[in-house]
This record gives sequence, C-alpha cells and structure tokens, in this order.
Amino acid sequence: MSLQSFLQKTVREGDLTLHLPGGRSLKLGDGSGPPLVARITSPMWAARIAAKPGLGVGEAYVEGGLVLEQGDIADFIDLIGRNAKFKKRKKRGPLARWWRDRRREANHRRAARRNVAHHYDLSNELYRRFLDADMQYSCAYFARSDMTLEEAQLAKKRHIAAKLALRPGQKVLDIGCGWGGMAMTLAEEAGVEVDGITLSTEQLALAQQRAEAKGLGSRVRFSLTDYRDVPGPYDRIVSVGMFEHVGRPNYQAYFDGVARLLKDDGVALIHSIGRPEGPNVTNAWVAKYIFPGGYIPALSEVLPAIERAGLLVTDIEILRLHYAETLKGWRERFALQRDEIAAMMDERFCRMWEFYLGISEMAFRHRGHFVFQVQLAKRVDALPITRDYMGEAEAKLAGPQRRVA
Repeated sequence: MSLQSFLQKTVREGDLTLHLPGGRSLKLGDGSGPPLVARITSPMWAARIAAKPGLGVGEAYVEGGLVLEQGDIADFIDLIGRNAKFKKRKKRGPLARWWRDRRREANHRRAARRNVAHHYDLSNELYRRFLDADMQYSCAYFARSDMTLEEAQLAKKRHIAAKLALRPGQKVLDIGCGWGGMAMTLAEEAGVEVDGITLSTEQLALAQQRAEAKGLGSRVRFSLTDYRDVPGPYDRIVSVGMFEHVGRPNYQAYFDGVARLLKDDGVALIHSIGRPEGPNVTNAWVAKYIFPGGYIPALSEVLPAIERAGLLVTDIEILRLHYAETLKGWRERFALQRDEIAAMMDERFCRMWEFYLGISEMAFRHRGHFVFQVQLAKRVDALPITRDYMGEAEAKLAGPQRRVA
C-alpha cells in the first residue's frame, strides 16, 4: 500500500496537511482540532514510513525526516491516537510471539543489566528535570482531578501501602526500587524495614545517598541485585513499574521467586502496565530506542503464572487514565526544561523523548492501556475478608502525616 493510500484510510479525524517529497500535499482528516502542517523531507523517509509506520514515523521525527511546520509533536501524536481506531490492530501469532520472546525478552542476568542501563543510567539529572521531587517514575494516583503531580505520586505510594497492610517492624522487599522513594516512604510512614533492589547503578547511588540524608540508613537498604538472586524471606513484597522489564519467558521464574521469598502469612503487591488486547508484541520503535527487552503484559499472560506459583490473587485493581495524566505532567515538565535537557543530552535526544512521552500518553488515552495492581498472598486468611481495611489505612496515611521513629 502506498503512503498516500495508507494515510487517507487511517487519518479520518483531525486537521493535517502533509507536504510530500516532490511538491505534492495531502489534506487529511475532517478539519477538527488544531490545524497541523508536517513535511516529509525525502523519498527515502516516505518509503520507510509507508513500509513500517510503527517504526518509521518515530525514526523520521527523531532524525529530521518528518518536520512539523505548524503545531507541536504532542498535537501530532494526539492526532495519531485519535485515528488509531481506524487502523486494524495487528495481532501477532503464537510463533511470532515465541520468536520475539526468545530473541528480545529472554532477559538473562547480563541482558537485564544492559537493558536497564540503556534507559535508567542515562543521568539522574535528566530525570530530576521532569519527575516529581521524590523522583517517582511510575503511574501516579489521581484521587482528585485537581491534584498536582507531587500530590498524586504521594497518593500512589499511600494507596499501595494501604494494600500491603503493613505493621511496624515487618521486613519488606522492594523489587525495582528506582531512586528509593517508595522504600523510604514505607519506612517513614509504616515503621517497616525495607530492602530495595535495582539493576541501575545511577539509581542505586542516589537512593543510598537519599536514605543516608534522611537518617534511614539502618532501616532502608539498597543493593544492585537481580530479583532472581534475593535470599529472603519477607513479610511483604512490593514491585512498582518493574514487571514490564521481566519479559514473558521469565514470568514463571518471577512469580515462583515471589512465592519463595514471601513468608507463609505474607502479602505482595505487583503494579504494572497492562495491555487490553491480549498477548501481542512491543511497539518496534519503543523496543529499539526506549525499552529494549521490555514487554507490556496482558492479564491473561500473568494470571496463569501466578496460579502455577501457588499464589492466591486476593485483589486486582485497574487504573485507567491515571497514567495518561501522569505522562501529561512529565511531558509538560520536560517541555519547560527542554533547553536545559538539550544542553545536557542533545537535540536528537529531546526529539526522541518527546516522541516517547507522547506516544506513551496516547497509548493510555486512545489505545486502552491501563495499570493493574495485583495483590497476592499464600494463605487465604492472610488479609481481612473485606476491602475496608484498605480505605481505612489510606485515610489514616492521608491525614496529618505521622512519622514512625
């Protein structure tokens, strides 16, 4: 199919004028929304976009093959998202998924470390520029529509803490601890001891510094450790935004590990992005440039591994547009700090991350992506039999802040 035919079939909403190489122009959409004008700079880029739109559009924007002459990249990506419903979703067959599992998502220990470094070891100063002050790099929880990003990220941590049913003195494992914010919040507000593990050297160094600065060094410990190598056991396990990096070939090993590390009366809470359409493959551009080895799971792929591990699903919550609002906040803060980020990284990097943040937001607004929080236990009586305790604990945490010595 030619690029012109493809665009005319799929871009039915919005107002896009596209200048093609050779002087031709296409008027696309129904005229709604902000007017956008874009230009494809060469026949080579037109051919690459036509051949593989999922890869070619992002590469063209990053490399200067697609130039916006009116409007900004956020509006352009929103137009793509609004028209996603007109493009038939391509579902890969089991053989294609099996091949990608083995080739891209195997994530053995060395590959896992390398893939984490690709994204998370870029620069702590980069992440400071657009995250909240606690450097939470996962979906926030907007309990109210008027929450700031800082408020929503704190609400997310407390929402999770309430589900963990924590008691002072318990030992908690934080798998994929990031820059340490979740671990420190749990220690401060619930009086627990936390072991946080990460594969990012940049995250580890800063998390350790932050814990020492807060006087939490004796109760919050961070290490460069693969989840497969943790000894345990623990009263509670939490993992936020890490499961997307596990890879399908490792799902059973991951949940077998959670079962092994969890005490008989323990509780675990796994927070991950989920895909709505069932098993599929990672977007080619994201896999190549942003999250090598990553995969967003369908719940139908996760629950069987949980069952085989002998764990009980005690609660599941689906958060829908919360991540869209989180990404909007990051995207707007990135734009405000763009000049500083360009000086720190370079212009190409800025275009790459503008595209990454934009298409990620679009996936939640227009493609049905969501976040799931799965609560797990080994024993049927490990938790109260109604959910009232969650709301009560969350309300208590949201009241006048109580620090536990």
